[in-house]
Amino acid sequence: MIHYLREKRWFFITLIIQAAMLFGPVPDGVTPEGWRVLVMTVGATILFITEPIPLPAVALLIILGQVFLLSIDSSVVAKSLMKDSVLFIMGSLMLAVALVKQKLDKRLALLIVSVTGSNTYRIAFGISVFSGILASFIGEHTVAAMMLPVALSLLQLATDDENKRKSLAILFLFSISYACAMAGIGTPSGGARNAIMIDYLRDFFYASDDPATYPYSVSYLQWMIYAYPVFLVQLPLMHFILRHTFKTDITDMSLAVTKLREQVGEEGSLSGRHYLAILLFLLTLIGWVGFSSTYGMGTIAILGAVLFLVTGLVRWNDLNSGVNWGVVWLYAAAISLGGQMRATGAAAWVADMFMSTLALVGLDHGLGLLAAVMALTTFITNTMSNGAAVAVLGPIVLTIATATETNPLAVGMVTAISSAFAYFTVIGTPASTIVYSSGYLRPPDFMKVGWRMAIMSFVVLMLASKFYWPLIGL
Repeated sequence: MIHYLREKRWFFITLIIQAAMLFGPVPDGVTPEGWRVLVMTVGATILFITEPIPLPAVALLIILGQVFLLSIDSSVVAKSLMKDSVLFIMGSLMLAVALVKQKLDKRLALLIVSVTGSNTYRIAFGISVFSGILASFIGEHTVAAMMLPVALSLLQLATDDENKRKSLAILFLFSISYACAMAGIGTPSGGARNAIMIDYLRDFFYASDDPATYPYSVSYLQWMIYAYPVFLVQLPLMHFILRHTFKTDITDMSLAVTKLREQVGEEGSLSGRHYLAILLFLLTLIGWVGFSSTYGMGTIAILGAVLFLVTGLVRWNDLNSGVNWGVVWLYAAAISLGGQMRATGAAAWVADMFMSTLALVGLDHGLGLLAAVMALTTFITNTMSNGAAVAVLGPIVLTIATATETNPLAVGMVTAISSAFAYFTVIGTPASTIVYSSGYLRPPDFMKVGWRMAIMSFVVLMLASKFYWPLIGL
């Protein structure tokens, strides 16, 4: 019992905090319904950060809270859970499992070194480029899981000296995790947070007399135009920072490259299954770019997953065991809660308080507001998953945008993009957690380089907000 209470202490602390808020006086300016939504949001945020219970359980509590605390009919709550973005997240996770199943890791490593040559720093940059490009389309956690064996294969072939291998590992592993995190902003399929923000932008601002009108709706291609250049500018700067923060004695990997060629040669050439898998992924990508505005990104993602099943490239048992279905529930519940924050006025009340604070220091409009939103999102995303951070902050920052007559699309893009600035902690992004599992990295390593990365990303995004976005009409 003592062990259970110690392990679950933050769950009970959260319940006590929520009870105190519920039975205490309701603050001026917020409705009782809005205050109960905020109580739920505070509880969910604490549980997201401390994780005393599995995160999918938090999602289920959000659903129950809407029924019991807000007295919303369960059918209405159920309807609010299934958005196109949730279908999109579900389909993307299924596609990720299908791609990993094809086991292309060593071939990908050989492709990288064939382009970069045997120079260690060029290989590290090549790993970043390949990781980034892939992660921008199929999600950072998937690519990190695919690229980790690639890096470990190169490390094992490079040297038998454990100290030299560790210094090389730090360079390679951060090249994967930070590239994946940065690239996740590039397209809507790069991360669940992007799909969540697209849903918010579409649903928050439709004309009340014409629900078919969505003035801030963003297509797959439009998102790429806004965000992909931001990722591309950061990539070489990230490599520059890593190269000068973590130096290695191994500057040439010719021997490792030779061994890698021999191992891949023994496995034979690419099979028809490999080519078919690549073709299906490219068709899915074309569908996202060309037809998502008509059929929805979620529909295209599900269609891609079905094609992998129909062609026999993956079995349903593989998807059933490989997809983290709890993640689907988590984002569905978070989006539903965000809708209640808007509907009850809770988001507007929090936005007013935040705006009053910003006004005191002159950051309540223009670039100052964008910088404040960026800093707030960076702080939050280092304490919880980036998707959860956007789900919590989305209704608040978009309400602030409306109140200050700031372009909601710019505010939404800044929020989604800066949610990738989770450079300081192991739990900041799924990619960081995955590479940390290799055993080569320590938490202080993240802090050592994280502040440099955050400053660089902050400056790049501010410059994009000031010069690039106005140039393309954002």
